[in-house]
Amino acid sequence: MKLIYFFFIISIILTSCWPYSVSIQDTGSMPPEWKTFTVKTLENAAANAPLNLAPILSEDIKDGVQNNTRLLLNTKNGGGEVNIEGRISNYSLIPVALQPGDNSAKNRLTITAQFTIFITTPKEQKINLTSSRFIDYNSNIDLASIEQDLLRQINEQIVQDVINKLLSNW
Repeated sequence: MKLIYFFFIISIILTSCWPYSVSIQDTGSMPPEWKTFTVKTLENAAANAPLNLAPILSEDIKDGVQNNTRLLLNTKNGGGEVNIEGRISNYSLIPVALQPGDNSAKNRLTITAQFTIFITTPKEQKINLTSSRFIDYNSNIDLASIEQDLLRQINEQIVQDVINKLLSNW
């Protein structure tokens, strides 16, 4: 009998705490005046970065903002209420997890991107964001064979930083 009461109480507690709405898309944390955004193709200022990194990251930001917020990409001249531009300032490989004999077990790929976000409404504002992300990989693997996958993973993290800045600054 005690077991029945226990399950009854647990079910009441769980149903009273149940969320009424679950969504991964923004439903109103940004100002309602924001309808559209633009992303200017990033500048590649990092010495050894792949040439395609800047355009790929720019497109990933466009996709990420469109898929995770209510903002629409503005393709017309004049820009949107939110305008994002920036540059890739660092692309570096360094050894980590050093072992005896000056060998490393892992290497770390680090990418740093600096963004300037211009807000036109409800009031003009300029926000600066620096996102530096890294990923470690085994040093016995040739970077060229896994570089595109590593770049994709780091880009996802940088895009999330941009979205978090847009959603949390207001």
